[in-house]
Amino acid sequence: MRYEVNPPAKAGGAAQVVVYEGRAAGELAAILDESLAGLDAGDGAQLWIREVAAGDDETALRHGFEPYRDLWQLRCRLPAEASGLATRAFTIDDMDEFVTVNNRAFHWHPEQGGIGADDVRDRMAEPWFDADGFRLHHRDDRLAGFCWTKVHPDHDPPLGEIYVIAVDPDFAGRGLGRPMTLAGLEWLSARGLAVGMLYVESDNHPANAVYRRIGFERHHTDRAYRRQPR
Repeated sequence: MRYEVNPPAKAGGAAQVVVYEGRAAGELAAILDESLAGLDAGDGAQLWIREVAAGDDETALRHGFEPYRDLWQLRCRLPAEASGLATRAFTIDDMDEFVTVNNRAFHWHPEQGGIGADDVRDRMAEPWFDADGFRLHHRDDRLAGFCWTKVHPDHDPPLGEIYVIAVDPDFAGRGLGRPMTLAGLEWLSARGLAVGMLYVESDNHPANAVYRRIGFERHHTDRAYRRQPR
């Protein structure tokens, strides 16, 4: 699949075009011509280009799009150092507390913020879900942080993803981000994986500082663009 076009996620929203990695050099213009043909030229639209390459910004601009968000994919070698943090697996009884902590931590995030229990259950129904890889850390009888992992066995090389990680804002400043990340990497390494991966906003400077210290390096950038309605 070279691309997909998704309808607006909510009333009054914009259609989203996603252009996938693996395209040939110079192919983006033809992909955008084809994918945008079914959309009204005066409507607003969102565009994601996976693994953005040199020249893609200029091509997107010619089609009326301006960049506004970079999502970095970082990778590291496994095993990483030990976390030294006590964690346990997620259970369905943790649902309400997890949703609360997640939404407190990600109130600013366009995708992860505002999720509900039904959204979590939908992800739990996916074939990749493994509750044992959904690690929780408690302090003072409260959920202080979590590291939700995801394995991509069909990728070359197989990847162990830090899918979602957060610390409750009440526990911010206590140095939990690094050991929570390492706890997830420990679990992935124990599954026999040799490469860890995660996605992070390019401007999330505190998180990126933590990831650099662990040994993550940027592999590629996914870039989001928007076209304003006319």
